[in-house]
Amino acid sequence: MSAFSRFADSLGRIWAMMIKETIQLTRDRVTLATMISIPVMQLILFGFAINTTPHHMPVGVLMQEESDVGRSILAGLQNTDFYDFKLVTRSEAEFDAAMRAGDILFGVEIPAGFERALRRGERPALLVAADATDPVATGTALGALDNVVKLALVRDRFTGAETATAPAFEIRQHRRYNPAGSSQLNIVPGLLGTILTMTLLIFTALSVTREIERGTMENLLAMPIRPTEIMLGKIAPYVVAGFFQAALILIAGLVVFRVPVVGSFGLLTFLTTLFIVTNLSIGYTFSTLARNQLQAVQMAMMFFLPSILLSGFMFPFSGMPYWAQWVGEILPLTHYVRIVRAIMLKGADLTDLAREGLALTALMLAAMTVAVKRFRVTLD
Repeated sequence: MSAFSRFADSLGRIWAMMIKETIQLTRDRVTLATMISIPVMQLILFGFAINTTPHHMPVGVLMQEESDVGRSILAGLQNTDFYDFKLVTRSEAEFDAAMRAGDILFGVEIPAGFERALRRGERPALLVAADATDPVATGTALGALDNVVKLALVRDRFTGAETATAPAFEIRQHRRYNPAGSSQLNIVPGLLGTILTMTLLIFTALSVTREIERGTMENLLAMPIRPTEIMLGKIAPYVVAGFFQAALILIAGLVVFRVPVVGSFGLLTFLTTLFIVTNLSIGYTFSTLARNQLQAVQMAMMFFLPSILLSGFMFPFSGMPYWAQWVGEILPLTHYVRIVRAIMLKGADLTDLAREGLALTALMLAAMTVAVKRFRVTLD
């Protein structure tokens, strides 16, 4: 046989292998969907949802007096798309609670006697407070907030700008919970949830598919055991593994990165347990949907990608478009990032975090329900 004939035969075998692999790929719908959806998802998330100069940031005003100055500042905040006006109050406790719970990220405090001191030329101080647990959003937004306040008062001729180069009042910035603007105080608590999400999803996503591929599922199904009992039995060991991972990350954060824990360790442990079980339930659901371990891992990664990008871990959540925020709200990591930052940096209590806890509970119950129903279908 000539060299040309051998080469032609080799090309024929390669061609046949290509056809076989193409047919197999088209039959594997999960892999094919992953190849198409991940590039599209990345394009949409990076192109539209991610914004490092966010707008529509929630802001509140603490008015300790009713005055023309206060009304001018309120009008200035309401007339800009940089902020969403959320709160006006005379109670300092309500103002602090709203910032601690994350309902507002910025606030303007108008002290009593401010307008009178302004008209007397005493150059009074106006306090601008910011939730600095997210330094990326805080930096540009504080500068913009200063400008909004100054322009509002200039239009109403409260600054004395017509006769003096210096403004007639002083703006004092207060970066709450992270005065130095350290990125480590922002990143390390978020990493706790991110690492747990990635590892726990993959661990449990492989649980059922591993049984099927190893041929041990038949033995399992022959036992007098219910689908709910199988699910809880498979999830329980990973809860312990999740605790071990969380403890390692938390200790490293305390010792290496000097991240404080201002709030309750007990509350952090309770809500971390809820977050772990929620992720394990979602991973177990993926394992009932996938036909093999490769598909299970692909599903887990498709869930993890939007989790890390739309949760507020890497980019300011409030700066994302509303449709991206709706997607982010159904991701457990979004709520846990808020929880862990609020407890560790703000000292938030269960009252402040009730909404996030209820959201995690709802997501956990929904995932468990789908997992049990899907497992019954698998049994049939």
